[in-house]
Amino acid sequence: MRVIKYFFFFLRCLLGPFFKLQGLKKRLRCPPIENQILLLSATEIAQKIRKREISSEEVIVTYVERCKKVNPLINAIVEDRFDAAIQEAREIDNFLQSTIIDETKIANEKPLLGLPITIKESIAVQGMSYSVGMKDVSLRATEDADVVKRIRKAGGIPLLVSNTPELCMWWHTFNNITGITRNPYDTRRTAGGSSGGEAALLGSGASILGLASDIGGSVRLPAMFCGIFGHKPTPNWISIEGHKPSANDENWSTFFSIGSMVRYATDLPLLLTVISQSDEARITFNKKVNLSDIKYFYMDNCGPIPDSITTDVQNVIYKLKRHLEVISGARVEKVNFKDMKRSFEMSSIILLSIKDVYSMFNRWDNPKKSKSLFMEILRYISFMSSHTFPAIFFGLFKNIVENFPVSTYNEMIELRTRLRKQLEALLSNDGVLICPSFTSSAYYPHECLYNISNITFMMIFNVLGFPVTQCPLGFDKNQLPIGVQIVANPGCDHLTIAVAQEIERKFGGWREPQTRGVV
Repeated sequence: MRVIKYFFFFLRCLLGPFFKLQGLKKRLRCPPIENQILLLSATEIAQKIRKREISSEEVIVTYVERCKKVNPLINAIVEDRFDAAIQEAREIDNFLQSTIIDETKIANEKPLLGLPITIKESIAVQGMSYSVGMKDVSLRATEDADVVKRIRKAGGIPLLVSNTPELCMWWHTFNNITGITRNPYDTRRTAGGSSGGEAALLGSGASILGLASDIGGSVRLPAMFCGIFGHKPTPNWISIEGHKPSANDENWSTFFSIGSMVRYATDLPLLLTVISQSDEARITFNKKVNLSDIKYFYMDNCGPIPDSITTDVQNVIYKLKRHLEVISGARVEKVNFKDMKRSFEMSSIILLSIKDVYSMFNRWDNPKKSKSLFMEILRYISFMSSHTFPAIFFGLFKNIVENFPVSTYNEMIELRTRLRKQLEALLSNDGVLICPSFTSSAYYPHECLYNISNITFMMIFNVLGFPVTQCPLGFDKNQLPIGVQIVANPGCDHLTIAVAQEIERKFGGWREPQTRGVV
């Protein structure tokens, strides 16, 4: 572990000065929001549409205009369907003007009626781009992913597909087709990844509900960097059918999730209920919670790797801790797990050992186009490859890990089992764990190279299979969003959502990019 830490320190010393030259550019933020519709929660908008107080067309047009206004700055949109969305909104308005169905029944059967939804390009939307950043293919989805079908059935209107790194294989969103997605709070900085396009749109006020995916923090990291809420659900509660990449591994759905991104915590149950594939999930997402009945724990490190969290991140954790102690009347206990010290090693080895993952080296849709790892590395260093370095080097590191002794993998699985049992016993059915989402606010593009180990705070909960909600908690000294994760046992998503809603109530939640001030 010490060798890994020294390696990342060496990379930081070698490359850091070059990457930080981005800071010499002029800092830009998205323009202020002028239309008050953009400041309403999805729950409020849906109610107003059902009551005919506002038209769906007006809502969709307002969001289309906002997208067009901010996208030149953040570069988050791969392909839009604005005209089709406006037409669908008109049809909904016509239906509402002529129907005799009462509002309650509409709310139950079509809770998203008339609402715009933005969707990560890796989640199939029929007829829309589905290349997921791969330059040498031009694919369109032939049918909707399961979650998109559920959204349409609930009355939601897909607005666009948003940018991802190539095949979602990086924590900074860039590819050789759409380019780099920028942070709405500081366009010199990354929006994170792999759901960076979604997060940037939501953070800039150009979306209200977003679909994203998560296998190593891909919902939560960009959600934190862009100041919004992101939820990774209990495994298998939401269908992952229709996502690219996927894997032919029986454990894939344990580690990988499709989740939600929202600006307002009040909207988390709304979207999650619609896209859930079981009654258990739908009931749980809407369970009422008494915050004073929850047991609270916190953790502010994962051992020698990752790096120490910044003072700003520490301060918001302690500020939240003090508030929860007031409302619960009990001490928020700090916890440390010995096995957590190996969480980076464990997470990396287990996730890279997932079998038969779709990649440029393993194309199920067209096996003849699968490429040689060695030849693609040669093409890349010769400036002849059409692929990005993260997607290529994913193949390299996966190949290395797959050649580790079986005993190494078994050791990591035993470690995972032991740590999972310890956390399950601690949290039971009434406890949550507060921990950092990341060590700092958003970094400059490509600084991810020496910040990979800092994703440990997120990766570990994919490996353990726990539901997590990322919550914005104000700004740091650089006026960039920071946040915390709320973790609970599988099947206890309602606890993390309840705490997220309390954080929003007390600390303000999402704030538009023009807003200044530190919590």
